This record gives sequence, structure tokens and C-alpha cells, in this order.
Amino acid sequence: MAKGSIFVCQACGGVHSKWQGKCDACGEWNTLVEETAGPPLGGKSSGKGGPTRGGGKLDFVDLGGVSETAPRRVSNIGEFDRVTGGGIVPGSAILIGGDPGIGKSTLLIQVTARLAATGTTCAYISGEEAVEQVRLRASRLGIASAPVSLASATNVRDILSALENGKGPDVVVIDSIQTMYLDALDSAPGTVAQVRACAQELIRAAKRIGFALLIVGHVTKEGTIAGPRVLEHMVDTVLYFEGERGHQFRILRAVKNRFGPTDEIGVFEMTDGGLSEVPNPSAIFLAERRDDVSGAAVFAGMEGTRPVLVEIQALVAPCPAGSPRRAVVGWDSSRLAMVIAVLEARCGLTIGAQDVYLNVAGGLRITEPAADLAVAAALVSAYTQVPVPSDSVVFGEIGLAGEVRQVSQTDARLKEALRLGFEKAFIPARKSAGGSKGKGADGPSIQEIDRLVELVALLSPSDTGTWQRKIP
Repeated sequence: MAKGSIFVCQACGGVHSKWQGKCDACGEWNTLVEETAGPPLGGKSSGKGGPTRGGGKLDFVDLGGVSETAPRRVSNIGEFDRVTGGGIVPGSAILIGGDPGIGKSTLLIQVTARLAATGTTCAYISGEEAVEQVRLRASRLGIASAPVSLASATNVRDILSALENGKGPDVVVIDSIQTMYLDALDSAPGTVAQVRACAQELIRAAKRIGFALLIVGHVTKEGTIAGPRVLEHMVDTVLYFEGERGHQFRILRAVKNRFGPTDEIGVFEMTDGGLSEVPNPSAIFLAERRDDVSGAAVFAGMEGTRPVLVEIQALVAPCPAGSPRRAVVGWDSSRLAMVIAVLEARCGLTIGAQDVYLNVAGGLRITEPAADLAVAAALVSAYTQVPVPSDSVVFGEIGLAGEVRQVSQTDARLKEALRLGFEKAFIPARKSAGGSKGKGADGPSIQEIDRLVELVALLSPSDTGTWQRKIP
């Protein structure tokens, strides 16, 4: 081992003082690569057993000082501006990840074209495609006349030299960070060392010069951005572009944003002319919903600051093989197992011995626990063959004791349901312990559910074939 060398894991970025076959941080084998460690802080030794601490003087300021805030660069694509917090902040770094072919490059070329139309100078640097390929995409999208500067390069040193030469662009797109490399490192492009070093140099230049940096990142098979985890800590904003190949809808989700709210989403539709924004996603997700069908419930969820209504579908079928199957699309499979266990242990339903299929219609992925009650309603409806009323929405969190817990932003969910024509809502009990009916000042008719067994009673067939209204 050369003097001053370290060994870095190419899978997780873990640093080791000597080579070993297995990385202690992530458990991967044969992923350690030797790198040259940088000089210690302060440069040469002071002769007293440690490095000198000579450096520039720091100028501290008061926390309550006044700082000039540069105006955001608005792309006039409403869904993109919503996710970024109102536009792109000059000098910020935005990381956009997503599956191959999901539309990351299409989205960014459309964003840069819109920004260029407002007078913002934009540069699109592709390390994966030639300039002719990018031009073909722009021509197909109908934005070939946009004044966007194109380049095909992978050497970060050449890119920084071009950006620092004269008046640089206001917005720079790097597509993608896994194709960039620094010639000072011996490792191949896409390795942990190259991704970390290239991103650091590009972000440092963006902060120093003042241009906004948009970086495209590949994702692994687990759905996380490839490369070191520190990459997501280095940037200001992390966006994930999600969607199912079988659906035309795409979801742009913010998981980190230093200049705006997190968990905000933007909804797009993939068309022949590129990505078009969907300003009212609830109406789109519910457009093909069928009335009076068992195993379906409408969930009133929150995605950031936006209420979104989506249909949750469930199917309970006999299991002839004796090994029940669970198939989940758009929700957490472990949380589905928890809801089924509570229905069996607290409500007496024998669902666990049967095949269960759960689907969130429209390709949206739900992560909040407020969907528990809607999932339970869809499961019970599929089990009893009693449809959930088509004019009702359901939301609430379920505990292991069978209780239904309150969730946040109830009023916003109810107002969105009323706006879309829903007249009933099944929500957690807010005041009394038992279920009660009422109508808010600006909301639908409310049926409060305190225990999950009350929902099961509502969805149990009565002698007359209608809903059983008596709650035990």
C-alpha cells in the first residue's frame, strides 16, 4: 500500500485503512479500491506531533442579519415549479433520479426550453447521448427552436473550463453524473470515487459562480440513486421521477428540499409530444372508477401540501394450493400484512388464509399510514362482497389494538373530497369514543370510526341486502 492511501468501497463509499475482501459497512465482497488520501488539514507538520492549523480567517455574522435573496427562476411548468418550491434557486444543486426510460431527460429538456424562453441562459450537457440525439428529441417535442446550448462531454475539467470562461449560463444540466469523470482519479466513471468527486467539483462551481445545477442520477435495482449516499447530502434538492411503465402518468416527488417543502409531488402525463402537466390529478386518477363494485375504496391522501384522491382496489380469492399469495402494487407489503393481521385478530375475519391482491389505481405510490383504513375497507368489501358507497372517501391510521387513529390535515382532505362531488367520509373519531355522524361547515357528511370492528359491521351484509347500520 502506498503511503497516504485508503481503500474505498465502490458500493457504499465506506473508507478502510487497509484492503480486505469484505466491506464492513455494507457487507459486499471485492468492492474495495485503493485511493490516494488528501493532505491533512494545515499542510505540513508543525514539528510538535500534529499538523499546523494555519488558514484563512472566518468572518462570523449575526443570525438575524439581512441577506439579499435572488429571485427564483420559474419555468412556467406548474408541476415542476411546485415540487421545487416555487422555482429554481440560483446557485442551488438539484439531483433528479429515476428508472431508465422513465422520462428524466425529456423532463429536463422541456424545463430548460421553457426557462430559455423567459430569457434564462441554459446549457444542457449530455454524457450519454450525442448532440444529434438530443436535437432529435427536441424536434420530436416541438422545442427545437429554443435557445438552449448543447454539448456532449464527460470530462469535468473541460466542463468547468467552459462554464468559467466568460459569462456562463444561468442553468446547467448534467445528464448524467454517472458518466462524468475526473482525470485526476484512476477509477472508472460511475464508481463511488468518481461520482463523489465529480459532484463535489460541479456543486462547488455552482455555488461559486452562481448558476443552478440540475444533475441526473441513475438508480439501482432497489430504487435508490446509484453512487455514494453522500451524494444526496451534498445537493440542495433531491427529486425522484416515478411511474409504472404500463401507465402514462409520471410522479415527480421531492424527498429533500432546502428551499421548499418535502414530500411534494408533481403529476405529469407522458404523451407523444412529451410530458404534459396534470393540474388536477385526483380527477385523472378517479376517471375510470366504476361504481357499486366490491373491493374498491377511495382514499383521500396528502402528498406534501396537495390533497390527492385515489382509488384503492383489493381482491380476496380462495387459495387452493395452501400457500396464500400477497401481491401489492403501490403500497407497502409489510403494512398490508399488518392490516390483515388486525382484521383477523380483532375483527374475526379469516382473510389470511386466502390470496390477497392490492392495487393503487393510476400508478401512484402511497406511503402515508392514513391509507390503512381505506385499505381495510377495500379488503373487507372484497371479502364480504358489499361495495363501499361510491360517493364516500375513507382515511385513517389503524393501530395493532384495532383502534383507528387520527391523521393530519383532515380539513384539507374533506374539502378536496367535497370539491370532487363526494358526499360521505369515513374518518377517525375526533371527539367521542364511539362512531357519530355529522356534517362539517365545509365538508361532506361524516361517519366517525373509532374501532376497526365498526367498519367491518358497516360492510357486513344485512338481511335486506343493504348496509348494516348497527354498530356493536
